[in-house]
Amino acid sequence: MTRMIATVFGIGHLRPAPGTWGSLAALPLAYGLHLLGGFWLFFLSTIIVTGLGWWATQQEIVGQEDQDPSEIVIDEVAGQWIALWPVSFGAMFANVDMLQLWPGILTAFVVFRLFDILKPGPVGWADGLEGPTGVMLDDVIAGWLSALVVAVLAAVAHLALI
Repeated sequence: MTRMIATVFGIGHLRPAPGTWGSLAALPLAYGLHLLGGFWLFFLSTIIVTGLGWWATQQEIVGQEDQDPSEIVIDEVAGQWIALWPVSFGAMFANVDMLQLWPGILTAFVVFRLFDILKPGPVGWADGLEGPTGVMLDDVIAGWLSALVVAVLAAVAHLALI
């Protein structure tokens, strides 16, 4: 059970770049959650997945030499979902299908992957923490930073339309 959660049903075993596969898998899941219950279900699901991911990661790395195995991608799902919060909220606010905001989805994906790969500032700091906190927190912070970028770019893009 914890293996399925941590690897997001085995997606973490895809090569190369399992983190990117995990982020890609997060996109249709996010859209499905948004369709089912709008931003608030998506928001709540992100919180739950983050907690489940922390727990599953803790179970998977107990006694392991590698404390951040690449096949664990539930952290990418949590971070990618946080990066998509402005898109989901914007779709709810504008009462449009989330896919109509595809530039935001694309931006959230690319920016989150850049923050996750380059690990600037607080992302790198969190990545250096041990245990499940280190595995999950760097992606959560990368997700928050990405969400900020997405929100700012959306504001700039919409101001240009006025």
